[in-house]
Amino acid sequence: MSSPLAHCISGQSPWQQALAEAITCPSELLHLLRLPQQLLRDRVWTDSAFPLRVPRGYAALMRPADPDDPLLRQVLPLQAEKLHRAGFVSDPVGDGPALRAQGLLQKYPGRALLITTGACAIHCRYCFRRHFPYQTQQGLADRWRSSLEQLRQDATAELVLSGGDPLTLSNARLRDLLLALQGLPDLRRLRLHSRLPLVLPERIDSEFIELGGLMPGRPILVIHCNHPQELGEAARSALQRLQRAGWVLYNQSVLLRGVNDSAATLAELSERLFDLGVQPYYLHQLDPVQGAAHFALSDEQARRLQRQLLGRLPGYLVPRLVREIPGEMSKTPL
Repeated sequence: MSSPLAHCISGQSPWQQALAEAITCPSELLHLLRLPQQLLRDRVWTDSAFPLRVPRGYAALMRPADPDDPLLRQVLPLQAEKLHRAGFVSDPVGDGPALRAQGLLQKYPGRALLITTGACAIHCRYCFRRHFPYQTQQGLADRWRSSLEQLRQDATAELVLSGGDPLTLSNARLRDLLLALQGLPDLRRLRLHSRLPLVLPERIDSEFIELGGLMPGRPILVIHCNHPQELGEAARSALQRLQRAGWVLYNQSVLLRGVNDSAATLAELSERLFDLGVQPYYLHQLDPVQGAAHFALSDEQARRLQRQLLGRLPGYLVPRLVREIPGEMSKTPL
């Protein structure tokens, strides 16, 4: 995920150009937000092995001159990431033991996950795969054949395309993969999990939307939105176009201290998502990944927020509060 993306070259689409022009320098981001460079010395981890990456459109949604902006907090590398807390590890969800083939994870019966790429448009500081050894999975897009054969042998009924972020692949590469997946006779559902509709909404072009016609059953996209501020005008337009084209849209959020740890914020997020045709799905308790302990809330705090949401919203707007525990057969409700 931390490997650099190619520089803009002739013939790139608008979204690829925007991706190549993402902000990677903390000093530049602070300057754009009119924040004092003193923060760079006092709070920012400037030489993190998991560096800053944030699209300029997403940065434009941040509140200027606010060092505690909830979007900024999700992407700015902080010195707090250097602190080690017991229980916070490099593989908090058991990806390593779940590897079945090149880039293929299987944790639950009848379902599997394909890591299609190590690239992301944005580096979220709480990412549970921030330490994933993508360097050992190089050439993922060229090694789908072994994964597809394993899926065929396992009679997999549902597949998640993940990463990194699968939408950083070109439409041509995605089309090739979707066509290959049509050869799996037992595959009934395919889900794409992506943050790009929010952080790089230019990616949702007409060619991508039409790729839904190559997916088994109804095309499903699970987005990852943590705060209503992320639903800017461009993101709203992208989600509406997907919804009108027949895509089934779900949202997963991660509960994060200083970002969305209030019932009012979470309720507004559910309301705004539903207005756009996106079903609130999961509210994840933070995966205990090394470097993200400063985002953590206790289970009791999480349950209190969930009870407050149940008092504010109809049940269908309340996402399920869950945790992923390595070795369990499903997400664990809290």
